[in-house]
Amino acid sequence: MIKTYKIRLLPTKEQEQSMWKHIGCCRFVWNWGLDVQKQEYAKNGKKLSCFDLIKRLTPLKREEEYAWLNEVSMSSLQIILRDLDKAYANFFRGAGFPKFKSRKKSKSSYPIINNRTYFDEKVVTIPKLGKVKYKTNYNIPLGKEIKLYNPRISHINNKWILTVGIDCENQAVELTDKSMGIDLGVKDLCNIAFGNENIVVKNVNKTSIMKKKQKKLKRLQCKVSRKYRQNGSYEKTSNILKLEAQIKELYYHTSMIRQNHIHQTTHMLVTLKPKKVVMEDLNISGMMKNKHLSKAIQEQCFYEFIRQMKYKCEWNGIEFTQVDRFYPSSKTCSCCGTIKSDLKLSDRIYNCPDCGLSIDRDYNAAINLMKYVA
Repeated sequence: MIKTYKIRLLPTKEQEQSMWKHIGCCRFVWNWGLDVQKQEYAKNGKKLSCFDLIKRLTPLKREEEYAWLNEVSMSSLQIILRDLDKAYANFFRGAGFPKFKSRKKSKSSYPIINNRTYFDEKVVTIPKLGKVKYKTNYNIPLGKEIKLYNPRISHINNKWILTVGIDCENQAVELTDKSMGIDLGVKDLCNIAFGNENIVVKNVNKTSIMKKKQKKLKRLQCKVSRKYRQNGSYEKTSNILKLEAQIKELYYHTSMIRQNHIHQTTHMLVTLKPKKVVMEDLNISGMMKNKHLSKAIQEQCFYEFIRQMKYKCEWNGIEFTQVDRFYPSSKTCSCCGTIKSDLKLSDRIYNCPDCGLSIDRDYNAAINLMKYVA
């Protein structure tokens, strides 16, 4: 199984300049290759292969006008042309047409060749950059023998991040004989039934830290709005740019807090070692159409939670099951099996009309998911 790692790089000023050169050259080569493909298709009605584009790139680098392309790794430019070839081929299979990349809006990242990149203690060797210091809490396999998959360097919120996949063996964990049912919600992140236990994971967006950040974000957005009105135009002054940089950094911090909370929650659930995990197949795009709950659902990151549970269960040899989205987990009594069809969303306590069971609605749904048999 290929496991993806995100590692913080600590480059020198010279290495950082070289990284920016690679990003600019890769963006130029993508746009150049896309323009060549469009011209070729307009003339001959054919698509060029990535090897044809690479052959045309070599004489381009020899021209004086484009001599600066020789300052970066040729392997990175070739990988970009392979990416373009995949995107262009996907267009003929029904996907969207590849877009030209602009300096302002495109993602600041570039690929590196995998067979000449390897980790040592505290440094990673990268072509054209040499030895770059890194910082991580992961136990990264060291040495040239370790095979890396699709390594890429990105610039995110003034930080350099190396994303790389490493082939690792699945963990052999001795599991318990208990099943686990997980019911996702808006009030709390999730309600879990595990044997006779009821585990409730709180909503991180309701914590004091997140409320302070949301309040600060609202205040900064009001400041920017006032400065635009004072100008009377949409021209960005230096003060507006400073405020927008602060807003961008605040958005990054809040998203990382949410992602960290989901990682910690899914890790905690997997370490309980259930034999089976059962969740609902939620129609998240349909739920987002509710204008009253769309923001709360978006901030809960349900899709990311389900994705992490899937791969972590696979990693630990746990059976993962998703029930049909129309399965009445909330409306079914977990004691006698009676279906209460008139249950409303505002009814937070489930009162069974037959057996008289009174139980929290979300915990009742989690128990039904735990007992689910395909």
